[in-house]
Amino acid sequence: MSTWQVHALKYGDRSGRTRADSFVFDDNHDAPHDIDYFIWVLRRGDDVILVDTGYDQAEAAARGRPIRADPTAVLAPLGLRAADITTVIVTHLHYDHAGGLHLFPNASLHMQVAEMAYATGPCMCHDTLKMPFTAGHVCEAVRRLFAGQVVFHDGDGEVAEGVTVHRIGGHSRGLQSVRVRTEAGWLVLASDATHFYENIWRGKPFPIVVDLEDMLNGFKTLERLASRRDLVIPGHDPLVMQLFPRDHADHIVRLDRGPSGQIPFQSVSGNA
Repeated sequence: MSTWQVHALKYGDRSGRTRADSFVFDDNHDAPHDIDYFIWVLRRGDDVILVDTGYDQAEAAARGRPIRADPTAVLAPLGLRAADITTVIVTHLHYDHAGGLHLFPNASLHMQVAEMAYATGPCMCHDTLKMPFTAGHVCEAVRRLFAGQVVFHDGDGEVAEGVTVHRIGGHSRGLQSVRVRTEAGWLVLASDATHFYENIWRGKPFPIVVDLEDMLNGFKTLERLASRRDLVIPGHDPLVMQLFPRDHADHIVRLDRGPSGQIPFQSVSGNA
């Protein structure tokens, strides 16, 4: 069976955070802890699938969270334009993953039923749960729905041969991760099912959570889906840019051959 190439494209980063922003009950809560922002590209021959869209300069200004480049610009070294993208897997509708939906007008969106219901339902009456969402991004997903450009999955689903999605939940009600057949084996783009290696490898939850039990159970699900535990790729960890080789440009690393370095964390008992 043929395999997919997988690239992580970094479009932004943020310092000024602490470990309390990344881990629940962390003993070293006030230590600095930076975060990276990625989108991902899957390629097999002429087939191209984009996983998430990042967010644009307008959203960066509105939230006071600058980005290094527009999500469409970071695609250029791979020879891709926004108009070329016809399939987008939306892992969830938080601003940093769905804030660029409008930039890819030709794309059909693959989403979980639970995520659309969550982002448009009564949970959005609570400011804490609403905070990671932007109304315009959710409305764009609804517009695509009425234009016939949304494919819904309810749990596990296939997007293409060798590419499947799996509802994890936890961080957002309908958060899904993406499993991809690669040269190195089954690779899992966790997205925010684990923001950092340390979340999953040490069983430490991320503080933005709608269901803590789902998040913790999701760590185990991610490891079951991957051929090896080091093929679970976290959604925001700066270590990704260090562990995988650069390809095409300084902001792009290739994931499908596995990491070239060792992940510097031990797992907690019962999480492997």
